[in-house]
This record gives sequence, C-alpha cells and structure tokens, in this order.
Amino acid sequence: MGIGKFGPQSFAEVVRLVALLNLTYFGFEFAVALNIGSVSLFADSVDFLEDASVNLLILIALDWSARARARVGMVLAPGLATLWTAGHKLLVPIPPDALPLTITGFGALAVNLTCAYMLVRYKHHGGSLSRAAFLSARNDVLANMAIMAAGGLTALYPSRWPDLLVGVGIAVMNLDAAKEVFEAAKREHAAEP
Repeated sequence: MGIGKFGPQSFAEVVRLVALLNLTYFGFEFAVALNIGSVSLFADSVDFLEDASVNLLILIALDWSARARARVGMVLAPGLATLWTAGHKLLVPIPPDALPLTITGFGALAVNLTCAYMLVRYKHHGGSLSRAAFLSARNDVLANMAIMAAGGLTALYPSRWPDLLVGVGIAVMNLDAAKEVFEAAKREHAAEP
C-alpha cells in the first residue's frame, strides 16, 4: 500500500515514520536537556532514542518468523543512564530552566501523540515488537504531560525536585513497559514450534 491522502498506509511505512520522528526529537531534546540540566528531559530523550531503535528493529524484523521477533522483543530494555543522571542531579541541586523544560515537553507531547495515533491501529500487528512501539508512544504521552507539569512547578517554586521526580518516574515507567514487552515476547517464543 502506498502513501494515501492522510499519510502512510502500511505498517512498515508507519513504523519508518515513527522511527524518524523519534530519532529527530531525540537529538533536539537531548541537546536541551544537557543545556538546562534537566533529568526529566534527559530521561525522555533517552526514551526517544530507545523508541527509534525499537521501531528500526521492527522494520528489520518484519519478515522474520514470530519466534525470531519474540527473541528480539525479550532483549529490549530501557537504558539505565537516566538513573545515573538522577543520582548526579541529587548532588547538583540546581533546578533546570522552567521555560525550555515546559516548551520541550510540549514538543515531545506533540511528537508522541502523532506517533501513538499512527501506531494505535497496528498495536497487535507483529506481536511483541509492535506492541512495544505502541506502548512506548502511549507511555511517552503521559511522561510528556508530567514534564510540562514539572516545568510549571519549577517556574512557580524553583526547585530541582519536580524535574528529578518526573525523570525517575519516566525511568520506572519504561522499566514497567519493558517488563510487559518481555512477558509478551516470552509467551510468543513459547507458543512457536
């Protein structure tokens, strides 16, 4: 199926576009996170990179057997760099700049809403990998709303805590999603002959 009036039509085209959007916003958000010292933006940028990787893996694995796709699904896990960044932030008690934090969180929300909308009709296509892509986009929408709230709280009450708590929350949410994908992949792997 080709590109239609409302955008990509095939699962492969959607996944390719989602990977590109995630990779692009990773670069932007990572740069802002480093510039303003934000744990939550750093966590979210790492998540964007992971989402791009998941979607690229899905593209590569589309022609693989369900058993092979399930094996790939079992090894996907979020990076632990966020927890290191959070630990560092505890030692450096400077709050991030609230305005770039909020604006970047809003941009991430727009990207993730777009990705979730494109992926929702494919969330059961291709097993654990496509489920991972959808869960990532869905969870990221929640994370981005939390980042914007942290930006608002930081503007009202300059403190490192809203950003730090949201960053750790994003890391925990990613671990939970990784566990769910692992369990689905394990079931798929066991079901294949």
